[in-house]
Amino acid sequence: MKVGIIGLGYIGLPLAVAFAEVGDEVIGIDVDQRRADRIASGRSGVEDVSDERLAALVGDRLHASSDYAALADCDAVLICVPTPLANQREPDLSYVVDAGRSLARVLRAGQLVVLESTTYPGTTRDRLRPILEESGLAAGRDFPLAFSPERIDPGRTDYTIRNTPKVVGGLSEESTERAVELYERVCEQVVAVSTPEAAELAKLLENIFRSVNIALVNELAILCDRMGIDIWEVVDAASTKPYGFMRFEPGPGMGGHCLPVDPFYLAFKAREYDFSAEFIELAGKVNQAQPHFCVSRIARALNDVSKPVRGSRVLLLGVSYKAGIGDLREAPALRITRLLRELGAEVSYHDPHVAEVSDLGLRSTPLDEALASTDLACIVTAHPEVDYVEVVAEAPLVVDLRGVTRGIRAENLVRL
Repeated sequence: MKVGIIGLGYIGLPLAVAFAEVGDEVIGIDVDQRRADRIASGRSGVEDVSDERLAALVGDRLHASSDYAALADCDAVLICVPTPLANQREPDLSYVVDAGRSLARVLRAGQLVVLESTTYPGTTRDRLRPILEESGLAAGRDFPLAFSPERIDPGRTDYTIRNTPKVVGGLSEESTERAVELYERVCEQVVAVSTPEAAELAKLLENIFRSVNIALVNELAILCDRMGIDIWEVVDAASTKPYGFMRFEPGPGMGGHCLPVDPFYLAFKAREYDFSAEFIELAGKVNQAQPHFCVSRIARALNDVSKPVRGSRVLLLGVSYKAGIGDLREAPALRITRLLRELGAEVSYHDPHVAEVSDLGLRSTPLDEALASTDLACIVTAHPEVDYVEVVAEAPLVVDLRGVTRGIRAENLVRL
């Protein structure tokens, strides 16, 4: 089989590699010529795909290009482009629209098209289908069309494309069947649903579930701070219940490609039906506000040792949005840095996965050097490579936003 992948980022490249590794020929398309050239030379740029794994496939079964004409001979084409938010927290489908228009120019009868990009219900049917039908072909009749949401969690090794169930919903019964057959080549379990809308909403539900529960525990953390109760002790105690409770932990806010974005996609769509998704939108607002609370906690910790924020040297430990990876998308550390700078703090960071944050003009500082020259170290992302016992021993003041120091007792340590 010949499979086309539009978008060679964190969604598209792992999929391209997965299909190539089972023997399929893969044509990867990315409008960023530099990215296409880098991948063609065997350099990944995606943490879940090593250079060695990629190099074994490129030039043989995996080909990268920026020319959509290369998709004309594919049996299936998967659209894996970003779906960010616009300035007013509304969906930005421009990447999907551009990909659809470019694909429509080379689309041929019988080609399966699947949208993987996270979006609101109705996008596949109402937005993508009319664009593809500018080819003169009818979706569901001349070519099958389906939606199958990506479920990649960057940095995970226990759940991969192979063993994470794949949800698929087609425009027609044949569309669903074709998509199921395709994904069964690389996925152990494929779950078919009745429509693209059901598949689109299933992905949003997964992430909104996490968003709401993270917002709940973050709000409780603020309340516990005011009441003088240890939120971590509360979470640990509640987690002993063997049923009816799922553990979520507080932190500096949400980051990544899904959780900070997806709730607003559904809230946007709900307004078309004269429905206000107040619960969902509130969760998004609570999580967006969490960096402000974290900065106030840092300021209070400095104040308790008679230091103002202005002029204080604050070291952030971890700037990526989650432990073990270097992904900066929507990372709370970026907002915390900007807020601290507005208060006059001198901010530096140490992150073994992020060498540079060019937007902030910062580079990662070696840990020993950073701890020796800071007034306060704040644990924002708990990378496993960092020795937090050493951090508490060496830094004059530590604020832990992730609860990784729960086994440590020290006068210079403050937890969220």
